[in-house]
Amino acid sequence: MEFLGQLAALSAAILWSFGSFIFTFTSKKMGSMQLNISRLSFASILLIITIIVFRIPFDVTLEQTILLVISGFIGLVLGDTFLFKAFVEVGPRVGMIIMSGNPALGAILAFIILGEILDIKDIIGILIALTGIFIVVSESENDEKRFSIKHINLKGLLYGFLAALGQAVGLIIAKMAFAKGDINGFVAPFIRIFSSVILFLPIIFILKKQFNPFKLFRIEKQVFKYVIIGSIIGPYLGISLSFIAIKHTSIGVASTLLSLVPIIMLPIGHFIYKEKISKVAIIGAFVSVIGCILLFIK
Repeated sequence: MEFLGQLAALSAAILWSFGSFIFTFTSKKMGSMQLNISRLSFASILLIITIIVFRIPFDVTLEQTILLVISGFIGLVLGDTFLFKAFVEVGPRVGMIIMSGNPALGAILAFIILGEILDIKDIIGILIALTGIFIVVSESENDEKRFSIKHINLKGLLYGFLAALGQAVGLIIAKMAFAKGDINGFVAPFIRIFSSVILFLPIIFILKKQFNPFKLFRIEKQVFKYVIIGSIIGPYLGISLSFIAIKHTSIGVASTLLSLVPIIMLPIGHFIYKEKISKVAIIGAFVSVIGCILLFIK
């Protein structure tokens, strides 16, 4: 199917955008790290049920398994952990600005490691789309707080860079696993997510962030419902679609489309949550759309 990779990446970004609103509510109730491991755990259960029910063959070599485990550790464990630390040090807005460089970083590393070469049209499209994303995430109603020195420090910038590097390298290693032979679209995410849960548990205990979430779920049934919904549209479907994306298109193009979450969140926030959209955000979204159109043109 033509543009399958681009469509899969765009679909994943749409799902992650809805998931962002859901996880904003649940993270306030149970904390970001506990939420992260809870959603990954539920996604692992959903994936293995899917594999069993539909009798999907678990055809994966030891080498592919090792690559997917490494991909999950670098992308989901280290990458997400550094992202959370960046949010603490410099705030979510600056953290997202740093993360907006992820596609460019991914494209450079993919060229060095995988030998992926982008044509001029794709390079221009990526740069235009990233410009739009940068405009949206850097826009603030209070200009004085936009890039306040108080909210920026070297430690936060380092954490943000490591988060972007983790996401980029994680995708590249996952693509290396696909290059070794065909892997089912549910088997690969299961290996990556389940291994991340196993590797994530010691980190949570070391940081003393663990607690029994089911006690909270019994009291806050709405939180349980949102975690389940978020797990389905986030890591279960979202990561599965992102794997389809990197399998059928370049890392640079896939990463750019996957990074459109801040753009897609604008209309969702406006129509569902009645949030106002500023003129600057509209301009940024329009610029990103132009860049994305170039990525869909042959």
